[in-house]
Amino acid sequence: MDEHIPVLVEEVLHGLAPKADGLYIDATFGRGGHTARLLETLGREGRVLALDRDPEAIAAGRVRFAAEVRLALVHASFADLRQVVSGHAGARPVAGVLFDLGVSSPQLDEAARGFSFTQDGPLDMRMDPSRGEPVAAWLARASVDEMREVIATLGEERYARRVAQAIAAARERAPLTRTRELAAIVAGAVRTRDGKHPATRTFQALRMHVNDELGQLERGLAAALDVLAIGGRLAVIAFHSLEDRAVKRFMQRESAVDPLLAKLPVLPPHAAPRLRLVGGKHKAGAAEVAANPRARSAVLRVAERVA
Repeated sequence: MDEHIPVLVEEVLHGLAPKADGLYIDATFGRGGHTARLLETLGREGRVLALDRDPEAIAAGRVRFAAEVRLALVHASFADLRQVVSGHAGARPVAGVLFDLGVSSPQLDEAARGFSFTQDGPLDMRMDPSRGEPVAAWLARASVDEMREVIATLGEERYARRVAQAIAAARERAPLTRTRELAAIVAGAVRTRDGKHPATRTFQALRMHVNDELGQLERGLAAALDVLAIGGRLAVIAFHSLEDRAVKRFMQRESAVDPLLAKLPVLPPHAAPRLRLVGGKHKAGAAEVAANPRARSAVLRVAERVA
């Protein structure tokens, strides 16, 4: 399945307030839904530089946008945003950066990628299959305490120890290599939750861990602020509390004055806030959620660089 419906598109465009001749960065290209709408708002001189760490996303984008001369596609992580912008944008100012932190529908729906607990596939979960180790390799060597910590912290799973112990017991019998096998083990250790598969939190935690998603996000946000021009906008869509918390803290920190310096008659340049918050958080309306249930948990935050 290749269809992917981008979330909060109108809210993103309103937040970025695109200029016809501006350069915009889609740091999480996915299947290009946000990029396509952004290109519609730009004139002939406008440009979009799009990144994705998933080579399949870049390959699909090059087919979909083969005739679009205003778009440059780069296979890279947004943690490397500074280097990508330096290599592809030159001295052109960046007017906006977008992060959509959700896993794309093709990744979730393609069993071979190993993200799904409802379809059987290899236990992988890497966003970039050419880098790092698959989940199966990590589960084969991690201690019970390491697994418990990851599942409890990144999955916010209250039964994390029981899950970790169940995984450790199962791997003594045979290596864990398949998604449905792991999902069944987790389901046996976690009480069934209404409306949610028992393995949801554990699979989220393992995916976030093997892809270093919070570390990548921290580095990506810092890089985005550095590359943005004064007056440029940063828009971030998060899908669960850990990501949204990190985005909220970053934007609040960069938009506040250090309390120790706030009473000075003149702020030193290094102490001035670099961001200004633009509105509060935005969530999908009932109509969008009905059309695209994956939008239910999406939260958009926007800020503007001011210094």
